[in-house]
Amino acid sequence: MAYEFEFAPVLEYTDLLLKGAFFTIALTAVGAVFGIGLGIIGAVCRAWRLQPFAALFAVYVELIRNTPFLVQLFFIFFGLPSLGIHIGEWEAAVLAMVINLGAYSTEIIRAGIASVPKGQLEAAASLAMNRYESFRYVVLRPALQTVWPALTSQVIIVMLGSAVCSQIATEELTFAANFIQSRNFRAFETYFITTAIYFAIAIMIRQLMLAIGKRYISGRLS
Repeated sequence: MAYEFEFAPVLEYTDLLLKGAFFTIALTAVGAVFGIGLGIIGAVCRAWRLQPFAALFAVYVELIRNTPFLVQLFFIFFGLPSLGIHIGEWEAAVLAMVINLGAYSTEIIRAGIASVPKGQLEAAASLAMNRYESFRYVVLRPALQTVWPALTSQVIIVMLGSAVCSQIATEELTFAANFIQSRNFRAFETYFITTAIYFAIAIMIRQLMLAIGKRYISGRLS
């Protein structure tokens, strides 16, 4: 018997899908801001060998990059309460995304910093730039210009990975899709629409990151 597609039972839950999409975008936004910020700190410590922080970040990066995101999430949500640290689903999801993105951003940005010629620092010193100006304009900005496409891709990967946050009942997009499918039993239609929404969010993030890069990273010094 041929399968009959029915999208109406899924579209009845449009408000729930939109709410889940908003949660996913919010998780990604917070994770991106703090994750990249953490990555900048880690990259500077590792690139300039600022001990003992360089060693601590080295351990942190290897630990996060070599363990599954789902295990990291479970450790934060289920493991920390054993130590008396109780956090909600939203906070656990945000913390897991920040920690995960921070580790990958550290290595991505460190590669960008390593690509900056040392002669540029000497030129900055000859122009009487102070240490902050030299770091901002001569080190960090060119480094981010170099690795911005890689950072953009990593943010999108983390956004897609946020789907596992549904395992701790974080009300993001996949959680909403699972709930809808359990009510209408239209698995194909439900996850087809969910896939389309994830694709749209990914495209939106890529365009937004491109705009940010052009405006604040590749634009004129200000």
